[in-house]
Amino acid sequence: MFNIVEKRRWYFIFSAILIALSIAAMVASSIQFGQPMRLGIDFTGGSIFVLKFDQPVSEVEIRDVFTDYGVETAIVQPLGAPEDYSWQVRTREVTANEVGELLAALEEQVGDIDRDALTFDTVEPAVGGEVARAAGWAILVASLIIVGFMWFSFRRVPNAFRYGVCTIVGMTHNLLIAFGFYALMGIVAGWEVDALFLTAILTVIGFSVQDVIVVFDRIRENIPRYKTEPFDTVVNRSILETIHRSLATQLNAMFVMLAIILFGGTTIKPFIATMLVGMISETYSAIFIAVPLLAAWEKAATRRALTQARA
Repeated sequence: MFNIVEKRRWYFIFSAILIALSIAAMVASSIQFGQPMRLGIDFTGGSIFVLKFDQPVSEVEIRDVFTDYGVETAIVQPLGAPEDYSWQVRTREVTANEVGELLAALEEQVGDIDRDALTFDTVEPAVGGEVARAAGWAILVASLIIVGFMWFSFRRVPNAFRYGVCTIVGMTHNLLIAFGFYALMGIVAGWEVDALFLTAILTVIGFSVQDVIVVFDRIRENIPRYKTEPFDTVVNRSILETIHRSLATQLNAMFVMLAIILFGGTTIKPFIATMLVGMISETYSAIFIAVPLLAAWEKAATRRALTQARA
């Protein structure tokens, strides 16, 4: 039987390197932009246009007008049905004079705009700060719920609290990798943190539980079934019994995400790419970090108990 748990030190070292690189990317982003990740207008404030054209137009055409005007970070999204020709554009905060000039440029280079259907709003920085705080609270609350859920689910297993802590360690690992990836893409490709990024991160948190709980549940079933085996062996057996199902499920989702990244719209790519990186990290951490960490913790506790008993 291939022993995954026995080689856990190498997995921990590899993850430590990835986390160090992620932290380095966030430090580089802080130096360049003043934040660990480049923030969009959902968090810093900005302007929102809702435009309705009289003819079909493309996302690239609209974005090029804003880029030529000096608004390089405009986020362009279609609204409603394709035949509505309606678009939402989110930018840095622009003045009333800039709005008029942008609309004139759009009509000249893209197509006529229905002025009656036109809307323009400004998001204040204070609102953006409130969204950022809400995002932090959402992540914290989700983490506490996971710990409580894991403890309750495995309350009949010795040291049930450890299962919850190991799950949180795996989740933290995945979040740091996702944050580091997005910070790097903010530097390289100009990606900005927006509401979709928050959705992706909350999805990564959900991903971080699903595979881990499957393996932990198999450990719970195998502990009374293999009473004579060391805990490391039971853990390793449980991983091997569930790994095929986990990989099959995750790979199917990853293929779909890759297809969306390759053929989907520009606006949705950062959202899908973040989820893809989080899912890859989650698949790795569930098998090679969270579960082996549980085995290492149990082994250390057993060794410490024996040492105290001899003393």
